[in-house]
Amino acid sequence: MDIELSMGLFGRKKRLWMEFLSKMDLEPDENVETTVLIWEDDAIIATGSRQENILKCIAIDPMHQGEGLTATLLTQLRQDAFGCGHRHLFLYTKPKNKLMFSSLFFYPVAQTDSVLLMEDQAQGIKSYVNQLEAPITQGKIGAAVMNCNPFTLGHQYLIETAAAQCDHLYIFVLSEDKSQFSAADRMALVKAGTAHLSNVTVHPTGPYLISSATFPTYFLKERDSARTVQCLLDIEVFCRHYAPRFGITHRFVGTEPLSAMTDLYNQALCAHLPPKGIEVVCIPRKEVSQGPISATTLRSLLGTGQPELVRQLVPETTFRYLEENRLI
Repeated sequence: MDIELSMGLFGRKKRLWMEFLSKMDLEPDENVETTVLIWEDDAIIATGSRQENILKCIAIDPMHQGEGLTATLLTQLRQDAFGCGHRHLFLYTKPKNKLMFSSLFFYPVAQTDSVLLMEDQAQGIKSYVNQLEAPITQGKIGAAVMNCNPFTLGHQYLIETAAAQCDHLYIFVLSEDKSQFSAADRMALVKAGTAHLSNVTVHPTGPYLISSATFPTYFLKERDSARTVQCLLDIEVFCRHYAPRFGITHRFVGTEPLSAMTDLYNQALCAHLPPKGIEVVCIPRKEVSQGPISATTLRSLLGTGQPELVRQLVPETTFRYLEENRLI
């Protein structure tokens, strides 16, 4: 038996890896950064991969299950992740594997019928939400989850409208740094653009809400099904951990005429939150003469020498930021 750690698979190895995963009913995820292969003779008998701090595509040949190969894979992947500076690891798998990964010091965060999300910190998500400020947890408590890439008048309108309907409103800004504007800048812009609202608290989502960790697809063959499961897992994380901590009774969303994925997510919220005691309120998107205000449209205007068009889409706080960073 040979153990191989690869920073990229090519040619024959990649083909054998993809064939092995397909045989295990897994969809090969070509975005992985590192892959561990365990060979017997010239055949793969186990594999696992890492993408940033997420472990995925873990599979053991049925003929070799019970030989401790999962522990071997996780040891290799953990060492690789720690060497790259990742101290908090996630994995997602099928619910039937819960006991196996629990025995290897991974702890459940949330699950649906199809997906189980786990992390390697026993109280990770509880510790995270508990350290977030919660000034009011009784009454009509609202929440909205946003990317704000960057913060526009549309975002501000939704927050102002929602805040007017609540005793307190929590805004959770996506923490992942996979947007044009950094997580730190997006947080700062939301805080600046809502500073006039005394009943609004702005928090980062952390690594849990609407993140890569909560959006698994690699073991779901049907892409449409994968999108639905993505939404359901994120909703489960929100209801299981965030809503109880903050006493959230209402979730606010903006209508979404431009993004099919966001519209699907909104539909899932409307279907699944009310049975859990959380009312969903859809607020019509704010419009200007050109149509609905969109951060995508705003980003397309940056660097084009059209500051007056940009000014129509953003509050003064965002406009100053764009000017100071020479983006308009």
